[in-house]
Amino acid sequence: MKLSDPLQPGEVALVGAGPGAAELLTVAAARLIGDCDVIVHDALVSREVLALADARAARIFAGKRGGRPSASQADICETLVRLAKSGKRVVRLKGGDPFVFGRGGEEIRALAAAGIRFRVIPGITAGVAAPAMAGIPVTDRTVNASIAFLTGHEASPGSRIDWRALVAAFPVLVIYMGTKNLAVIAGRLIDAGMRPDTPVAILHDVTGAHERQVFGTLSEARTGAIAGASPAIVVIGDVVAKRRSWRDTDS
Repeated sequence: MKLSDPLQPGEVALVGAGPGAAELLTVAAARLIGDCDVIVHDALVSREVLALADARAARIFAGKRGGRPSASQADICETLVRLAKSGKRVVRLKGGDPFVFGRGGEEIRALAAAGIRFRVIPGITAGVAAPAMAGIPVTDRTVNASIAFLTGHEASPGSRIDWRALVAAFPVLVIYMGTKNLAVIAGRLIDAGMRPDTPVAILHDVTGAHERQVFGTLSEARTGAIAGASPAIVVIGDVVAKRRSWRDTDS
């Protein structure tokens, strides 16, 4: 089976929609979006990507946004199972990559438990795509031999992160959903030994209609002197200083 082969009735494809621009979809993603019965999509999928769907395909919004009413993960899994059991060819469309902070693992476990056939179409994750579009290399041999991807939600009091160990091991951090708690995160990183003058990039809606790029330092992030709209990717590390603009939208 090729990844882009037509879906069978009762089959679900977890498809990565990438960072927003339809041009950054995989071939398999574009084909399946254009040939399915139902698309269950999250809030980060762009209109440009959704426009590739067949006009006859039903669209079900299953987006999650922090602090706003949204479908529970259990409800989303139940919807996927129900649609598949009714014989629909289902595309579960997720921003970025389904398995990078996208809860795709929970969904395939629910499908497998229900005996539903499924496939996974990886997407370009925003933690790599957004810096690339901003001209930031997330790895540079003059800066880092390791990189950490983490979620901004881990700045909560119940954080599972050992901040000192994180700073010691990873010269570059890429934070998903990092703007809401950025000041707290910056404070924890500085307290853990990261330089206050470490460069920071806040990248919002990269390749989208409302793209915004903000640059500064970790100390400025801690004080709130720099901030960004949500959702955004935050890049922290000296790779930000290696940035070279290559797009007209760069600030």
